[in-house]
Amino acid sequence: MNKEKINKYSYWKANLKIVSILLSIWFISSFGVGIIFSDFLDKIKIGGFELGFWFAQQGSIIIFVLLIVIYCFLMNRLDKKFEVSED
Repeated sequence: MNKEKINKYSYWKANLKIVSILLSIWFISSFGVGIIFSDFLDKIKIGGFELGFWFAQQGSIIIFVLLIVIYCFLMNRLDKKFEVSED
């Protein structure tokens, strides 16, 4: 294998690792916290609303947007590391 193929393979492997981790966080926060642990979280109230309800309606959306920002940051850093440009 030449250096360019190894570089592409390493870049793709790092990209998949980032995506897998972020998708796992998204799944746990939306499905796990919003659905599975909803009954436990409903015992806590914030502003008159049960935390499980709030998290299912608002929290998972906020986390999703944060994950997009984190993904952009991590991919920009990965692009610089592997000297990849969008040109």
